[in-house]
Amino acid sequence: MGTAEGLRSAGRTWTLGSCGTYLGIAAITWGMVLWVEVDAWTYHYSDQGDYTWEQARNFCQTFFTDLVAIQNQQEIEYLNKSLPYHGRYYWIGIRKLGSTWTWVGTQKALSKEAENWAEGEPNNRRSNQDCVEIYIQRPQQSGKWNDEPCNRKKKALCYRASCQPFSCSQRGECVETIGSYRCECYPGFHGPECADVLQCAKLEPKGVPMNCSHPYGDFSYNSTCEFGCHKGFERQGAGVLRCLPSQEWSANIPTCTAVTCPVLRAPDQGEMNCSHLHGDFSFGSTCAFSCQKGFVLMGPESRECTATGIWTGDATRCEAISCPVLSAPDQGEMRCSHLHGNFTYGSMCAFSCQTGFVLVGLQSRECTALGTWTGDTPHCEAITCPVLRAPDQGELNCSHLHGDFTFGSSCAFSCQTGFVLIGSDRRKCTATETWTGDAPRCEAIKCSALTTPKMGQATCFHLHGDFTFGSTCAFSCQVGFVLMGSESRECTALGTWTGNPTHCKAISCPVLSPPSRGQLSCSQLHGNFTYNSTCTFSCEEGFVRMGAEMLQCEATGNWTRDPPVCAEDGAFLKQVLAYSSSSALAVAGLVLSGGLIALLAKRLSDREEKRKLLKPTSDLGAPGTFTNAAYDANL
Repeated sequence: MGTAEGLRSAGRTWTLGSCGTYLGIAAITWGMVLWVEVDAWTYHYSDQGDYTWEQARNFCQTFFTDLVAIQNQQEIEYLNKSLPYHGRYYWIGIRKLGSTWTWVGTQKALSKEAENWAEGEPNNRRSNQDCVEIYIQRPQQSGKWNDEPCNRKKKALCYRASCQPFSCSQRGECVETIGSYRCECYPGFHGPECADVLQCAKLEPKGVPMNCSHPYGDFSYNSTCEFGCHKGFERQGAGVLRCLPSQEWSANIPTCTAVTCPVLRAPDQGEMNCSHLHGDFSFGSTCAFSCQKGFVLMGPESRECTATGIWTGDATRCEAISCPVLSAPDQGEMRCSHLHGNFTYGSMCAFSCQTGFVLVGLQSRECTALGTWTGDTPHCEAITCPVLRAPDQGELNCSHLHGDFTFGSSCAFSCQTGFVLIGSDRRKCTATETWTGDAPRCEAIKCSALTTPKMGQATCFHLHGDFTFGSTCAFSCQVGFVLMGSESRECTALGTWTGNPTHCKAISCPVLSPPSRGQLSCSQLHGNFTYNSTCTFSCEEGFVRMGAEMLQCEATGNWTRDPPVCAEDGAFLKQVLAYSSSSALAVAGLVLSGGLIALLAKRLSDREEKRKLLKPTSDLGAPGTFTNAAYDANL
């Protein structure tokens, strides 16, 4: 039912799964199947039926190994020569997976060097030609490949491999050779069947715990050893070493070194003393801390490096000892310099006072290591000015911010009614211990000076100075004059006099008129027809004055006599005789009376002539009395 012929070709490679060697020639007889026997493997093809590509592969995998995988030209030539011609040709084990032509038995892509396409192929006609046929015994392009639709039916071309699953001890690849196979051992194995394992040097670490696994024997290929360290130590190097095919370990044996903690430093203003068991600042190291004078340790006095690389306790520090917080004195300032923190050891505070104040106490204080300040607390006292007094006739009203009559004190001055302030009405105590302005005083308000009225007298009393507040003046007039205005006046706080201005007015007598047929001539010393005015009467020629020739206005407001009249000389005598014609005695009496009248008039006229005008000067009489000597009866 078939023929078998020998074939010389390159080896075919299969990966096998277990130990054992299978060297033999397969000679299988199967109904409807023809086969060709080769020293190491055999080719088989279906004689009776045709199959689609999938059916052909199932057929080959069921009864043989798989569809043939052709990898060299020698095999192609042999198959083209040995297999019979079939009009539909033969399926081989190549198929397009995605866009790549692939050997389905090995799932390897078809290399460019192994391609054996017929001219113009693959052309993927109608876009479904994903399987490959081989032209056997074809007149043209014989032995070449062509892509075909996978659903077409063709002969199945199968092969059976010599390598079995347990060939090469499952430690290498089984390579088909002519008449046999050979083992290409995986790395780490050697020998004809790859049964021998390569050895690495035995590991003997010192002081380093080791745990190994040996799948193929102690310290042989693929042996692995894990390394660890005791608590407080850490590995330096690889944690796992593997025996390589080169018979070398993958790395050097690791070492264990003490876990290190961060390097500690002595705290500022402090000291540190450490002891190290396994190296500086490593597992088991301990450090003790202390502080310099004036500082206190904050945190643990000692710390130890633990197995986790962390120090016990918190970081220590030296804090400067604190003194009570100082504040600037009232009305003062404070300036501090802090070396180690506010108001701590070494801090210096200087004190000063604002303008107008003086510092009482130390100018500076220092915080000591005992947490106390040197010296006592200073304070600022206000600068003192001389004590002020209220001026005479005045008042003083002061406000004191910082004490009586000290810096900032302000004093207001005022005067009593009737007085005016001369000088500063307000004075302030300055930083130079002096008062602003000049010392004020109260002066009595002045009224205008009063004068003695003409022909009068003024008597004044002055309490605070001539014609000032409180001064009073009384007024009177000489004989023949009457006072007009206020009899007394007082100087008020407004600088004005009470009442009205005074003057002496001459007493008036009745107005005189010249007699009929006569003339009147008057001397008016104080005004027309006033006190001491004198009027002289005269008559025209042919007339004789009947009465006094001169009249004087007296202090009583009356004239010394009745005004005279002018009569004709004859008429006057006739009148006189008519009144006395019946009696000589009457005439004699009339004559006598006329003589007396004439004599009296003469006397009066003489007295008037003897009266002299006084010089208009004034003499001071008794204190406070003013006398106008214009007219003085005693002179």
